[in-house]
Formats: sequence, structure tokens, C-alpha cells
Amino acid sequence: MEALTTGLSNLFELNVIIAIIIGSVGGLIIGAVPGIGPAIAIAILLPATVFLDDLVSLVLLLGVYGSSMYGGAIPAILINTPGTPVNALTTYDGYAMTRRGEAARGLSLAYSASFFGGCFSIIAALTALFAFGPYLTDLGALFGQRDILMAAILGGVLLIAAHRQTMGLAALLFAFGFIISMVGRQSTRQIDRYTFDIEYLFSGFNLIVVIVGIFAISQSLILMLGKDSDPPEARLTGGVLRGFVELSQNKLTAFFSACYGTVMGIIPGVGEFVAQFFSYSTARSLSKEPARFGHGSPEGLIASETSNNAVPAAAMIPLLALGVPGEALTAMMMVVFFDAGIKPGPDIFENNPDFLFSLFFALLIINVLVLVTLLFTTKHIAKMIYIPNRFLGALILMLSFVGVFSIRNSFVDCIFAAIFGYFGFIMRRLDWPLVPVVLGLVLGSIIVEKLTAGAGQIRTLADLFNRPVSGTLAVAIVLILGFTVWTAFTQKKTEY
Repeated sequence: MEALTTGLSNLFELNVIIAIIIGSVGGLIIGAVPGIGPAIAIAILLPATVFLDDLVSLVLLLGVYGSSMYGGAIPAILINTPGTPVNALTTYDGYAMTRRGEAARGLSLAYSASFFGGCFSIIAALTALFAFGPYLTDLGALFGQRDILMAAILGGVLLIAAHRQTMGLAALLFAFGFIISMVGRQSTRQIDRYTFDIEYLFSGFNLIVVIVGIFAISQSLILMLGKDSDPPEARLTGGVLRGFVELSQNKLTAFFSACYGTVMGIIPGVGEFVAQFFSYSTARSLSKEPARFGHGSPEGLIASETSNNAVPAAAMIPLLALGVPGEALTAMMMVVFFDAGIKPGPDIFENNPDFLFSLFFALLIINVLVLVTLLFTTKHIAKMIYIPNRFLGALILMLSFVGVFSIRNSFVDCIFAAIFGYFGFIMRRLDWPLVPVVLGLVLGSIIVEKLTAGAGQIRTLADLFNRPVSGTLAVAIVLILGFTVWTAFTQKKTEY
């Protein structure tokens, strides 16, 4: 109870309140502008977090993460262009409502469904902390170096398995990120790895520099080389609050969609897309009017927006409990933990329980603040969709280099960011996934660190999984690999 009250009181500090407001409103605006998205915004903000307190930094990033999907529904519904990639399914039924002259109804449904999904997963996470909190402090004793090592490997396996159509490519990109994580001088043994006697590589690649390059700079190049669009204007008429009434009429769809989002968010490497797919498919199969899906079905819109907004809070669980980020955004947040000297993992429940409650309560406040903001400012935020793409690209490029240079006042970091930005640009043009590189970089550093720290206890290969936790994780890895290979084989067999 003391951790609960302390965690809640931490949020009433002035700098934390300001960070929540800036993150929430900024995330809304960023989500409403097609072409940016939360990953790029967080990448731009990461350099600034170096100079902020740990809680301030995290609630700022959580505000962007949690609110961007609300904003992303606006262009998805009004102009058939998702503001963030995870709002793609929203276009199916949301834009059909706009074409029928029901744009306000679609936005209202999206807001209410997003609010329900976000609050559902936060309450579920807080309930788990309350119910299992006394036992979670003993969890650290079960997790040694080898157990965290196996958890990191499991995260990589789940990530690769999630890219069903391009698993080979995802594995190669993950390996590339893994190799990048090893560049530099190994601190304990003073061994130079992949430095080629180049002075600037002795300290390795800064994680923030790589993220800014791959996500932000690459997207700025895409925007500047593209054409400015001129989307048609959609009129917003009608009440926005009525979405909650319609949501209550589709309680079952909202409930199982929130459950899907929560469960899929907990599983590393899965995330919003899989949650949306299951939610949308289930809603369609249970609907009395399945033919309406894709043509303005309120159930389809609820399934999409509820599930994707239930993921952010749930995605924090594997990051906090195991120290394993599930996707790119939580991997970026892990940088803040590293800079603050806080190690995500089982020990955090014993050493920083108030910090956990602060994060989840902050997410709850963010959802409430975003909803209230949207009720009064939707018409103004919707105008963000008309900002020219080339202007956005130039602005992102400028902010990226300013942020990278401010980290260490190093022009070399700007050069590295430009190199990774060009690499990310090529990946985007080839339609290659960016997430495996970043997670390979983050998980690679964890794997190398834990493997080095536990080397004294590893005599044979069996020593990697001769503990209860590591053994369980090893079995899970084998089962996932086996299922993935079997699924790919049967799919190929049916094609031929």
C-alpha cells in the first residue's frame, strides 16, 4: 500500500504533470499527421530524455505512445489514410462511415473504443500488481543471469516468428542489429570488437543515434522525396459523446477485443497487428451482420480501436517483469531505463515498486486527458492532416540532427545517424521491417551481457537451461520454433 500511495504522489510533481500533458497532446497531434507515427516521435524525443528525470522521461514517452493511436484514427476515418500503421484496419469501416456522412459517429466510436481498451488493459495490469505484488518480490530469486538470457532469446524468437511471411529476412535483420550491439570495447575484458582500430567505434554505436537514424531520418527522406497530398475535406457534425452509448450496445465485441489486445501486448514480438487481426476476425464471425464489415460496421471499428489501444499498457509487462522489450517502442523506452540506472526485470518489483505504480497510473491519467482533449479539439486537430509532407520531412530531419548532436555534442554521432538513416531509407523503400534491427540491437546487448556474466556457471550447453525458469523458457522456444516451422511447411504444401 505504501508503494501505491508513493507511486501516485510522484505524479503530482509539477514537472511530471507537464510531461504528461505535453506527451498526451503531442501524441495526439503526431498521430493525426500521416507519415510520422509514435516511433518517429519517440526517436526524436529520446535525445532530450537524457537531460530529464527518469519518471519525467518515461511519462513523456508513454504519453506519446498511449495517445498517438487516438490521433491516428482521425485521418484513418476522415481521409482513408491511417495516421499510424496500427490504425490501418480502422480505415475499413471508419472511412465508409465518413462517406455516408457519419464522420462524427466514426470518430466518437473510435474514441470511446480506444478509451475502453486502454483503461481495460491498465486496470488488468494494476490488478495483477495488487494480486501478485507480494509474490513478485520473490521473483528476483528465481531469475539468474541464464534465465534473463533465455528470456531475451525468447523475445528474439517471438519477434522472428511474428513476421510470418518474411521470417528469413527478419532473422537476418535481427542478426544485423545483434552485430551492431557488439561493436565497441568490451568493458570488463577490454577487448575491441569490430572496431577495426577506428577511434570513433571504440565506444560503440549509441542506441539513441541508431534509433533516430533508422526511424526518424529515414522517414524524413521518404516524406521529402514524396509528393504533397491534398486530402478532401470532411465535415464533422453531431455529438462525439454518443460513441459511448453505441459502445455499450456492443459490450461483447469491446470486451473480447480488449482481452485480445491485453494478451497480445504481453507476448513479446506480437503487438497491435495480431491483436487487431484476431479481434476483427472474431467480431466478424460473431456478428449478426458480417456483410457490413468493411462497409461501415460499428462492430468492426470497435474491434480495431479497442484492441490496438489495449496493447501499450500490456506491452509494459514483459519489459518491466523480464527486462525484454516486446517491440520497437518499448525497446526505445528501455533506453531511458538504462540511462536512469534502473534495470527492468524481476528485481524492479522489490527495488522500485512505487515506480511501477507511477507508470501505470500515468497511463490511466493519459487516457482520461486524451479523451477530454479530443472532445473539445477534434475539429482543430483534424486540420493537422493538411500539413504538406515535404515540410514535415524537413522539420523531422532538422529535429533529428539537433537531438543527436545534443546528446554528446558530437558531429560524429550526426554522421552515424545519417548513415543509419540512409540504411533505414533503403529498408523502407524495399518494404523491409525496421523493428528486427532495433530489437536485435537492444536484445543483443542483453544477451551478450548476461552470457558474459554467467559464463562462469556455464560448462556445457545443458547449463544454459538446467534451472526451472531457463528450462521452461527453453521448452517454450523449442515449441514456438517447432510450431512456426510446421506452420510454414504446411502452408507451402497447400500452395503446391
